[in-house]
Amino acid sequence: MSPDQPRLVDLYAAQVATGIRPGTLRVWLHRGKLTRHGHDHAGRVLVDLAELEALTAPKAA
Repeated sequence: MSPDQPRLVDLYAAQVATGIRPGTLRVWLHRGKLTRHGHDHAGRVLVDLAELEALTAPKAA
């Protein structure tokens, strides 16, 4: 997978990868802090894991 391609996962897989609860991710989606990338075949919201990791990365001082 190329670095330019988004790594799309549902909110539950995002929780496994980051430890952030799906409810929190839904709030971030609603507030525009995180981008929604459509839905999977089961109707679950997809987010870009790289975007989420960048959002939660520690900020430099």
